[in-house]
Amino acid sequence: MNITLITVGKIKEKYLKDAIDEYSKRLKRYCKLDIVEVSDEKTPDNASEKEEIQIKTKEGEAILKYIKDNMYVIVLAIEGKMLSSEELAYLIKDLGVKGDSNIAFVIGGSLGISKEVLNRADYKLSFSKMTFPHQMMRVILLEQIYRGFRINYGEPYHK
Repeated sequence: MNITLITVGKIKEKYLKDAIDEYSKRLKRYCKLDIVEVSDEKTPDNASEKEEIQIKTKEGEAILKYIKDNMYVIVLAIEGKMLSSEELAYLIKDLGVKGDSNIAFVIGGSLGISKEVLNRADYKLSFSKMTFPHQMMRVILLEQIYRGFRINYGEPYHK
């Protein structure tokens, strides 16, 4: 299985880089993992709605360049469906069984995801109605993907 994380922005904090590296290393047993970082656009203070849409659109165009036709795209979005860890594990397993072995998870920038990326999504996933820093969300997502593989392989970890 191929998992691609397409994310907006770079990770600057060492503790987040360390966690990302740890989960990336753990996931090598289960899948091929690629992490793609696209540039985040500067958001001026007191940006207008029009400016925010332009920023999301530009970030969205950068994201879409990395989405291939054969990818099953799961976008992290507040309005998406909330799943338990077991349900996410089943989703990943079910996609593999159906032949969708190229999964792209997309994490947008601080303003969210453009409508163009949302329209390309095959699935919208929400971790909570709360807003999380997109850098931290990368760690949380990788941990949940790892947990999902452990669940699918019947290995201890998820309790």
